[in-house]
Amino acid sequence: MTSTNDIRRGFLDFFGREGHRIVPSAPLVPQNDPTLMFVNAGMVPFKNVFTGQETRPYSTAVSSQKCVRAGGKHNDLDNVGYTARHHTFFEMLGNFSFGDYFKERAILLAWNLITREWGISPDRLTATVYHTDDEAFDLWRKIAGLPESRIIRIPTKDNFWAMGDNGPCGPCSEIFYDHGDHIPGGPPGSPDEDGDRFTEIWNLVFMQYEQEDNQIVRDLPRPSIDTGMGLERIAAVMQGVHDNYETDTFRALIAASGEFTRTATDGERKASHRVIADHLRASGFLIADGVLPANEGRGYVLRRIMRRAMRHAHILGAAEPLMHRLVPSLVAEMGAAFPELVRAQPLIEETLKLEETRFRQTLDKGLKLLDEATAAMKPGDTLAGEVAFKLYDTYGFPYDLTEDALRAQDLAVDRTGFDSAMAEQKKAARAAWKGSGAKASEEVWFDIAEAEGSTDFTGYAGHDGEGVVVALVRDGARVERAGAGELVAIVTNQTPFYGESGGQMGDTGTITGEKGLAADVEDTSKPLGRLHAHHAVIRSGEIAVGDAVHLSVDAERRAKVRANHSATHLLHAALRHRLGTHVTQKGSLVAPDYFRFDFSHPKALTREDVEAIEAEVNRHIRENDPVTTRLMTPDEAIAAGAMALFGEKYGDEVRVLSMGRGEEASYSVELCGGTHVGALGDIQLFKIVGESAVAAGVRRIEALTGEAARRWLTAREDKLKEAAAALKSAPEEVPARVAALVEERRRLERELAEAKKALALGGGGRAEAAGPEQVGGHGFIGQVLDGMDPKGLRGLVDEAKKRVGSGVVAMVAVNEGRASIAVGVTDDLTGTRNAVDLVRKAVEAVGGQGGGGRPDMAQGGGPDGGRAVEALAAIRTMLEMETVAA
Repeated sequence: MTSTNDIRRGFLDFFGREGHRIVPSAPLVPQNDPTLMFVNAGMVPFKNVFTGQETRPYSTAVSSQKCVRAGGKHNDLDNVGYTARHHTFFEMLGNFSFGDYFKERAILLAWNLITREWGISPDRLTATVYHTDDEAFDLWRKIAGLPESRIIRIPTKDNFWAMGDNGPCGPCSEIFYDHGDHIPGGPPGSPDEDGDRFTEIWNLVFMQYEQEDNQIVRDLPRPSIDTGMGLERIAAVMQGVHDNYETDTFRALIAASGEFTRTATDGERKASHRVIADHLRASGFLIADGVLPANEGRGYVLRRIMRRAMRHAHILGAAEPLMHRLVPSLVAEMGAAFPELVRAQPLIEETLKLEETRFRQTLDKGLKLLDEATAAMKPGDTLAGEVAFKLYDTYGFPYDLTEDALRAQDLAVDRTGFDSAMAEQKKAARAAWKGSGAKASEEVWFDIAEAEGSTDFTGYAGHDGEGVVVALVRDGARVERAGAGELVAIVTNQTPFYGESGGQMGDTGTITGEKGLAADVEDTSKPLGRLHAHHAVIRSGEIAVGDAVHLSVDAERRAKVRANHSATHLLHAALRHRLGTHVTQKGSLVAPDYFRFDFSHPKALTREDVEAIEAEVNRHIRENDPVTTRLMTPDEAIAAGAMALFGEKYGDEVRVLSMGRGEEASYSVELCGGTHVGALGDIQLFKIVGESAVAAGVRRIEALTGEAARRWLTAREDKLKEAAAALKSAPEEVPARVAALVEERRRLERELAEAKKALALGGGGRAEAAGPEQVGGHGFIGQVLDGMDPKGLRGLVDEAKKRVGSGVVAMVAVNEGRASIAVGVTDDLTGTRNAVDLVRKAVEAVGGQGGGGRPDMAQGGGPDGGRAVEALAAIRTMLEMETVAA
């Protein structure tokens, strides 16, 4: 038996030998088509190549593309498990020509692969062509030798493909395999074509026209080829089975499901095992490509898929969560072809386990409510929409899960009533919001969110993406279009731009599109916590609601922000390890050039603290610890040890970011929705450049990472070299040399002070001699000292008091234009002369106020040192007047 892995490899190798570039599968989240929720066909990654918007270094290609059809118009979810060939996840084998070869070689390659390489009997094959495509009809006769009875002309759109109402289009040619007359059904185009006997295995699309408004207007200058072959379908053919679920990959997954649940995999249990096997593949690949379960957008579709499988696990009687236990079987079957499964295996297992554990807690309650509501119903009846909404709103049952649960009882659900209940809830939410005190001008964002839904953020996976403009806001009001020079907030259905929140600044970048649009995004905000508003200046062209645009984040700036954000988490953990668990985050700002981090701590960090924290953070950076993300409820996350961030508002689910490996796998575990590095080595370097107080009990650290940290250190090294050159010493000798110079200066200052003191005591001064004179009948020494340190005045006054014996001493030090005054009165005169009164009179003379001390010693000062002599004169006058008064 040829395995599915062998078929995939054989397809790629065949076209590789024929000169095609083997292109790896693109992620399931489309990077080039904003209209798609998931990649749903093999040509999607090449769409812009076919339209000429993108060029590749090759003109032919081959791929095995991962696809999901579980949302929007391409939704096979309800049929999965109940038919032979419906899947949510499937692989599309395809070969492509971008203006290289056309119909003849496409048919020749297809026929040679199927009949010669794979040995499928030509007698089992039938081809269809569009009814007017005589060229394809003749080529099938020429190349394959098929009789005209097995080349069927189809007059419907089934055999005419178009990329959309506008763009490339062309006729198709499908290849069908006849499983045999023991299976009911007729050939394509016959009244019995819906039977299972004839299965389409390959579709060859001949892109040769261009259409506008759904009308062909011209031939394409470079006709191209796009083909698609479902791997699961061709595997069934080559493995001799009619049912895709009987192929080797599915048999292995179904067998694992049967083993873990200890139930038979056929009979009445067959559909449940098939649902589990299919949905396991879809869930595993979506999680590996960065999608996590959520309540909106792609995450909601993933959750629907997961919960549908989990309900079937419940039907099988699984006592414990089942899905995560099947992941090793999935990886064993498909990990060699898709290494992303191997890399993401721990995340896939943990996400499935957490989701199923949570779902089981509500499943019993929801099913009980459903049983009660349907107890009196008969086959063919319809469940009230209000009941279905209650299941959705209270128990987390997606609408289609309720439909699926009632399928076996032949009961329907009132979709209109469900939608009406949903609308009423939104109306109530809007009324509650209006009463919250929010600014009336912000109501425009609520209008947008209500009409268009939340913005789907794709930026965890990359920096570029496509989007459709759903709203434009200028000067607080919605507008339909904006032109060059205008500042406008642009809202798209999805975006890679991160909106400012959690301390992380919003992304900047560009938005481009048709009509010559080029807009510079200067900031991205997150109104209502649900929308992403790109605040942009239209540089050229025009933008309008409904336009498809390309969004490109400034990747270099994002990388810096990402590194700084991850560094805040490491810093938080290191602070708690060093200082204690009382440390909690009190705020942060994560910018591209630096970050600041506020935290609770009662005192300044010591130099040893800073060095230890820096060393610990840089150790984790050097070890390149992994950074992993999980999705949990806030309660689950906190119970698991995650730390909630200060000021953050959390919804029903949160992203939990973990850093570390081995025994330190939970070195840092925090709730955070920001963007982060994939591994801590991407931070490169961490340096604390500031530590200060913000408020009582709150400290702030400012830090740099990566190139900014390197430049900071280089600048400090340059300053050190300059200092070394000035000191004529080596850089490592600078500290000792500076210490010696400081000590030398202190010694000289002491000597100078002693010299000035000796000079003052020995006589001299600008206006007065140092010797005692008689003023008001008492001895008086008054002196002006230029350049004297005011700190030495008290000592000089005490020395002079000894020399005067009985009397008053006044010293005025003039330093940098300011006058400092000290007055002393000997003990025998303090009853009649008060030093405080005398110094205040002197202070007035130099333009100051006040002065204080004791009756025997007082000090003061003023700004006008040029009037120092007048200050002494004022003291003399006061002494003489007091003597006369006495």
